[in-house]
Amino acid sequence: MFTGIIQSLGYLSAQRADRLEISLSPNDAQRVLGDMALGDSIAVDGVCLTVEAIAHQGFFADVSPETLQRTTLGRAKERRTAVNIETSLRVGGKVGGHFVSGHVDGVGQLLSNEQINNAWLLSFGSVGSLQKQWQEYLAPYLVPKGSIAVNGISLTVADCGEDWFNVAVIPHTYSETNLQLLQPGDWVNLEGDILGKYAARFLSRGRAMGQTKDIDLAFLAEHGYG
Repeated sequence: MFTGIIQSLGYLSAQRADRLEISLSPNDAQRVLGDMALGDSIAVDGVCLTVEAIAHQGFFADVSPETLQRTTLGRAKERRTAVNIETSLRVGGKVGGHFVSGHVDGVGQLLSNEQINNAWLLSFGSVGSLQKQWQEYLAPYLVPKGSIAVNGISLTVADCGEDWFNVAVIPHTYSETNLQLLQPGDWVNLEGDILGKYAARFLSRGRAMGQTKDIDLAFLAEHGYG
């Protein structure tokens, strides 16, 4: 489990077809590798991977064909790419963003990046060839002011439609992550809010069994929210 608060940038390259090498700067290596152990979970651009080997200034992780196909890592490994790094949440640690599982729901692409005063408004949308994936796994969990992980970064949806959403990014997040490097058309890993998924699943099962009502103003008033 992760929180979407990025600890450092790393640089990803392929050691072989099913193994990735992530290298870190000396300062980041000291911070990230300090208590790292073999078998630890670590998020690389929002994808939960297992540490298979530790080097002086980085680590190695194996990846399955499904992970390479379902995320941006399959494209990223073809060239040296900057990736966001977050170690797993420790018991008692701060949850500075929102709960992120590292199980990517789908891939989107950057549509536009507009600087407004000291913030950036980034718009993301579906990839044409992956439209079905977006509609099934991402669209149901996109709500204004809801949480979403973009390349592992915990962000808040400012506005959204059926096949797009945008987020406002503060200077610290922009400068400390690979959002600053994205160009229109670049792909990103996306993960919807896990709490929203559980709520949606609970309601859908309840309706199928005839045990829940639609949530409307009358329902809220009946349960003390009027």
